[in-house]
Order: sequence, then C-alpha cells, then structure tokens
Amino acid sequence: MTTILLIEDHAPLRENLRELLALEGFSVFAAADGRDGLKQARTQRPDLIICDIMMPGMDGYEVLAHLRLDPATRGTPFIFLTAKGTPPDIRAGMNLGADDYLPKPASRAELLKAVGTRLERAKQQKRRFQPNFNDPKPLEKLGLSPREAEVLLWVTQGKGNHEIAGILGLSVATVKKHTIHIFEKLGVESRTAAMLRAVEALA
Repeated sequence: MTTILLIEDHAPLRENLRELLALEGFSVFAAADGRDGLKQARTQRPDLIICDIMMPGMDGYEVLAHLRLDPATRGTPFIFLTAKGTPPDIRAGMNLGADDYLPKPASRAELLKAVGTRLERAKQQKRRFQPNFNDPKPLEKLGLSPREAEVLLWVTQGKGNHEIAGILGLSVATVKKHTIHIFEKLGVESRTAAMLRAVEALA
C-alpha cells in the first residue's frame, strides 16, 4: 500500500486530510509538528510527504531542507500545502526542492491530482541523487570561483570553517569571506541552503 506522511499542526485540517487520503486507499501517517514529521519521515520512509509550512518549532522549509540532505529521504516526493501562497513563498519552497505547492484551501480534486502526479513521476524517474565529492568543478557552474567551489565542496561534506581552513591551507578569516561570497552568489542565507544547491550540482 502506498504510504503518505501528512505534517500539519492544525488538528481539524490534519484529520480531514488524513481521512480523505485514507478513503482513497492510502496508508497515512500524521504528525502535528515539523520535528515529529521529520522523525517519522526517517523511520516510516513514506512514499510521499505533504507538509504545511507555518508550524511552531520547526517550519516546513526546515523539514524539507533536512530531508533533502539525508540520502535516505532525498528523493521522497514532497508537496507543500500552506496558506503561504505568494510567488516569493512558492519560489522559496521550490528552490529547496519541493515537488509541488498547493495553497490552502486546496480542493479534493487538486490535492488528489497533485498526489497522483508526484507518485507517478517518482515511479517513472526513480530519482537517485549520488553526489560526487571528488571534484569541485561542477560547483563553478553555480557562478563560483574555483576557490569558492572548493570551500563549498567541503561545506557540503559537513566541515566547519576551521577544518576547511586546515584542509585548503587558508586562514579561517579567508574561509569566512569565501562563505559569505558563496551565500551572496547562490542567493541563500544559510549553510544548509548552500549545501542543498551544491548537492544538486554534484549529482
């Protein structure tokens, strides 16, 4: 049976969506917040995730970022279902790797169509992201200099600034400067977001 993880902090809506999907033959796991949703995504390994954005503690963007950095969940189809439906919100979600974006309130037909489309695409493509960390050159295609690409390559492998400085023979201050420039060029504000962009380029 196809499994769906529903992450939604509003209890009545969560229960309505859970029932709707269950009636369509899906096995539905539900989480009331982002942290529990992330935990269930890793333990239940659902076929698809539907997630709200505005939630206390860990919002939907953070949930997606963590999932896309984990090889076990990186390819799981992910749909945002949220009241944040402005173009910048949609762009932010898509930049993090969301597969679809349904503004609330979404009709039953819209929801089921989105779910069906993403599940079918996942079956057809069976996307497998296998980043190659041996060469930083693909990262230069993101508009980075060769040295910035090297720094980002190590950032993506979880190295801190002091470690990167030692590996590349640079000062910590220089690594920090490169990191700032990388964020500016990629249009991101965090190491996690930069890592997501890098993983896509290295796959």
